Amino acid sequence: MTVFRFALTLGEPAGIGPDIAIIQAQQSCSHELVAFADPVLLCTRAKDLGLPLRLRKVDLSAPPRPLVAGELGVVPISLEVPCIAGKLDVANAGYVLSTLDKAIDICLQYSPASTVTESMAPNCHGLITGPIQKSIINEAGYHFSGHTEYLAAKTEVNRVVMMLATEGLRVALATTHLPLKEVSASITKELLIEVVTILHQSLQQQFNIAHPRLLVCGLNPHAGESGHLGTEEIEIIIPALDILRQRGMYLLGPLPADTLFTSRYLTSADAVLAMYHDQGLPVLKYQGFGQAANITLGLPIIRTSVDHGTALDLAGKNRENIDSGSLKMALDQAVAMAASLNNI
Repeated sequence: MTVFRFALTLGEPAGIGPDIAIIQAQQSCSHELVAFADPVLLCTRAKDLGLPLRLRKVDLSAPPRPLVAGELGVVPISLEVPCIAGKLDVANAGYVLSTLDKAIDICLQYSPASTVTESMAPNCHGLITGPIQKSIINEAGYHFSGHTEYLAAKTEVNRVVMMLATEGLRVALATTHLPLKEVSASITKELLIEVVTILHQSLQQQFNIAHPRLLVCGLNPHAGESGHLGTEEIEIIIPALDILRQRGMYLLGPLPADTLFTSRYLTSADAVLAMYHDQGLPVLKYQGFGQAANITLGLPIIRTSVDHGTALDLAGKNRENIDSGSLKMALDQAVAMAASLNNI
């Protein structure tokens, strides 16, 4: 069995990012999960939670090794100031970004080959991210609209696609973190062609789906009602989909979003493309909140993430109220994507 190594960033140190990593570490893992984090933070939070934790300092040039229960790999990066669970501190905003930057740099050193063996020592096969508190990073003077946009800029990629996945459902977004009033103007034929192409290729290459079947939401109620409720479907979406169909892609739509998310359509679909954030994600999170992963498509690295926020009110407290299921899903998705990319 091939053992993969994944970089893990914990996000906001005062939130539940450290907690879910420690809780997940209580289970043995066939792959190596390496936290880019402050070891003191991890040990302190483990003590707060009443859980055992042994940190394994990782040599990234050595082959990855599985983790035993209670063990977590670590690349030490120091906090700027001591962290108190549940209490944000603007002084640690730079620390949050430095953990992310270091992990991205390490992942970029690895390029998938046709075959991976344990002796290849490939640094990290992908990145798994914990929840970030965007507000505190912006208050510190950094412009940060989200992981997705930050990763695109750091890896110098012009277009990425945000997709969330849970059991039985994948939802990708044509636009991500935009005010609703800006969505219509942002949806162009060129944008949709780029987004659908990335989604289609990623499903083939990273999810081993030879002929993806995609459902596409309309923008307006009833998918525009033949132009009576908006013309974006007629003028933009349909022409873009027609071009993509000529390239051999299976696309059904544009469909009204209020009926697309039913078993009639979803049973035979591999993914849904929603036009904006709150068109598709409420449905997915209703179905699988806490058991879903956020995946960035179109990057030169694998990146998955949890589907929830920092939950400051839970950090360092009763561990029975903290669910690490989304982190487990993010890890499982990363493993599957790495295996597919490496033909395993």
